[in-house]
Amino acid sequence: MLMVPRVRQVQACDNYVLHITFDNGVTKLYDLKPKLSDERFSILRDRGFFKAVQVDGGGFGFSWNDDVDLSENELWTKGKELN
Repeated sequence: MLMVPRVRQVQACDNYVLHITFDNGVTKLYDLKPKLSDERFSILRDRGFFKAVQVDGGGFGFSWNDDVDLSENELWTKGKELN
């Protein structure tokens, strides 16, 4: 099984994009806009709440609260790597 790198840092940018740095040094952008139509993520339309994102303990993803989170696998496989 391939090990997915852990999230080291996340920054909420404009236009509902997340700038993610993984523990292997790779940096990716993750566009959250497509998820905003999902009821589970609708609270993130509030830009203040969206900007409050935090890396989860151990780097296994990040979250905004106990109900709204994303895993490191989702971010790694669907994020766009920066050059």
